[in-house]
Amino acid sequence: MATLTAAELRNLGRDELMTKLGEAKEELFNLRFQAATGQLESHGRLRAVRKDIARIYTVLSERALGITEEVDAPVEAEAAADEAADDSEKANA
Repeated sequence: MATLTAAELRNLGRDELMTKLGEAKEELFNLRFQAATGQLESHGRLRAVRKDIARIYTVLSERALGITEEVDAPVEAEAAADEAADDSEKANA
């Protein structure tokens, strides 16, 4: 898994974030296992994966607290606004 920025993660849906989180946790487990058995070649990858996990949790927390919106939410709001505009046009006609 490549290192993702917080901006890239904010463009993903909740299901995609949960999938990425699972993949990152699995990779971290494998890296820790390799480190324990002396097979790990890139110790910096451990830190990078831990930071990726923290970024994912940060984006999920921001959404839970209402700091940022879900990716799908603006599309629904836009559809509702279009629907309201259509209703007002019908009322004026």
